[in-house]
Amino acid sequence: MNLINQSRRILLKSFGFCLSLPLLSGKLFASWPEEAFMSTEIDKAIGELYGHPPQASDLVKLKVPDIAENGAVVPISVSTDIENVESISIYVEGNPNPLAATFELSPYIVAAVSTRIKMGKTSNVVAAIYSGGTVYTATQEVKVTIGGCGG
Repeated sequence: MNLINQSRRILLKSFGFCLSLPLLSGKLFASWPEEAFMSTEIDKAIGELYGHPPQASDLVKLKVPDIAENGAVVPISVSTDIENVESISIYVEGNPNPLAATFELSPYIVAAVSTRIKMGKTSNVVAAIYSGGTVYTATQEVKVTIGGCGG
């Protein structure tokens, strides 16, 4: 009889946990930077995300192809030797919403990210690195031959 009660308790706890997942996930995703992702201008998106104006810097290493044959999958890498990097963001000037990605970093890892982004047309790609209250950026133009955002 004790085994049945124990199994029933485990089942009820599991069921209660499953019911609470939607409430928990809402709290986890409530702090995403919606204003920055919905912004239609790069400078405004940077301001929404960091609250500071950007400054161009040769300390930001941005690696993207000069020509992207398919705008749906454009490889990009961003890295830096700047100390205490808090986040790295990637913007595409010609996209309807320029903020393509943002990465929150731990102080214990190397400040480098690689991903693939979508580009609707030929435009500038901007990498922004936030460290110590300053936003450092690098920009490079990418020519897109086949559009990736419905083009």
